[in-house]
Amino acid sequence: MLTSRPVITLRFDDGTITCEGLGDHHALVADLCAWDERVQRHRAVGMHYAEILRRLHGQADYDDRAKAYAQLELREYGARALRDYQEEALALWLAAKKRGVIVLPTGAGKSYVALKAILACARSTLVLAPTIDLVQQWVRDLEARLGCEIGQYGGGEKRLKPITVATYDSGVLFMPFHGDKFGLLICDECHHLPAGVTRLAAECSLAPFRLGLSATPERADGQHGLLDLLLGPEVHRSHISELEGSFLASYQVEVVHVALDPDEQESYTANRREYLAFARKVGVDFGARDGWARFIAAAARDPQGRTAMRAYREQKRLSRASRAKLRALWDLLRDHPGERSLVFTEDNDTAYEIGRRFVLPVLTHRTKGAERKAMLDGFRQGRLPVLVASKVLNEGVDVPEASVGIVVSGSGSVREHVQRLGRILRPAAGKVAMLYEILSANTAEAYTSERRQRHAAFGQEEEK
Repeated sequence: MLTSRPVITLRFDDGTITCEGLGDHHALVADLCAWDERVQRHRAVGMHYAEILRRLHGQADYDDRAKAYAQLELREYGARALRDYQEEALALWLAAKKRGVIVLPTGAGKSYVALKAILACARSTLVLAPTIDLVQQWVRDLEARLGCEIGQYGGGEKRLKPITVATYDSGVLFMPFHGDKFGLLICDECHHLPAGVTRLAAECSLAPFRLGLSATPERADGQHGLLDLLLGPEVHRSHISELEGSFLASYQVEVVHVALDPDEQESYTANRREYLAFARKVGVDFGARDGWARFIAAAARDPQGRTAMRAYREQKRLSRASRAKLRALWDLLRDHPGERSLVFTEDNDTAYEIGRRFVLPVLTHRTKGAERKAMLDGFRQGRLPVLVASKVLNEGVDVPEASVGIVVSGSGSVREHVQRLGRILRPAAGKVAMLYEILSANTAEAYTSERRQRHAAFGQEEEK
């Protein structure tokens, strides 16, 4: 008399795969699953779903009750041919079993490659993006191209559909409950994914197919190495220099050095001397990874430290928004009358000061959604030829009309600088984009500028 083999039952539970009845077959997935006394089952992180199935296939009988994602019938409206590099990127991703990271410059059509990936997989899909602006942009684009309602999670919306777009923050919250509903996971600006708890959005997903998109996936903390585990290996990379003049606009980069006015230079020097003297006194090394954190901690404990912190902020303010910088900014705007120009600052205070002085619209994280949309629409239509932004336009927001970028202040981040360049590189007939960087001479900005220009797009070695 034949006896049937025991059947292993797979279920989705709180962002994990639970395996009931593994028994001796536990050895097949021992490195993925651990025994959970609470539920009396073996349990694995949700992202191991596809690998568990692969190992069990042909080795054990199993009943897959975990996945809840569907196969979709999709049609693209207004289809166009892929560019050569897009076609290569998609082919390499497909060859890697529909898993991996594609690195393309801003403006090179990452989202269209993602659309083709959705069509190729034909499975329920979740797209994660870092900001609500990007989420709304994805929703609009996908609805226009696929002709169906797209779900949105974030920004006050909680609509789950077979194809849904959400912020990373929302994904972290709902994926433990809905991680079984998507067969394809797309992470836009995927360098955000390895940060802290954000990676839970991918870990709790069963999606066997995964696509990461970024212009600059490398992270200063080295955590970009986790992208291989969370999404798959890097399968394609194109550089700005390879696409400039053909698929991206030609561009020029110019650094404008300005001298602080004498009184500002005197104040800058005095304040800088004061905060550095305190740092030396308490043994803080700003070159160390924890240098800044140690300075803040020391300043909080010591009355002299609080004075030093005020001095630090004042010298920073002077270098970021000196009177000479604002005069140079005005001269540059006058040199490009009628051209769509983006002005970038490192902080909100500088952005608002520029807005007040020159009567320009200002976008910051404080700008309400409706007002932000009105400003971006006005910019695209030419009614508002200049926008001032503090960080919020660094990533992803599509403003193809922009041809001039002016960096009044920024961090030392290579990614930030490349992203700002990318905002003005959307191609147009005869377009030559200009990126200006205004630097305060005889300040620490020169070093910061050197750090953020370490990329092939600026004629230097790409930072590893």
